[in-house]
Amino acid sequence: MKKFLRRVTKRHLKLGRRRKKKQKWHRPRGRDNKMREKRKGRPKTVSIGYKSPSHEGTANKEIIVKNVSDLENIGKNSVVFLAHVGKRKKTEIVRKALEKNISIKNLNVKNFLKGQKSGKEEKNEPA
Repeated sequence: MKKFLRRVTKRHLKLGRRRKKKQKWHRPRGRDNKMREKRKGRPKTVSIGYKSPSHEGTANKEIIVKNVSDLENIGKNSVVFLAHVGKRKKTEIVRKALEKNISIKNLNVKNFLKGQKSGKEEKNEPA
């Protein structure tokens, strides 16, 4: 998606390209303004059709899970994202999600659990 900027940023230092906070869109209104006329080679103007699609109306809402208790409120067959969680909590969450038939979007569950099983067997062996 294109970023909309003011036409002349050099004139005002506070509106420069590296100042994100101050870069606010103002509709070009001048009589001879080339952006208002939508001339070729000028920056794009805001108009209908540039808005990004909203995903609020989706049936399966994506929920961020940070601990096991977050899974209790979630219904079956819903989509879940794992937050920044350690390995121990992650295994608990994954096992609980498998019981409740909840899919985890940002984790390959089979490979993750396979790695956990092999890691436990190596630790339990006496050296």
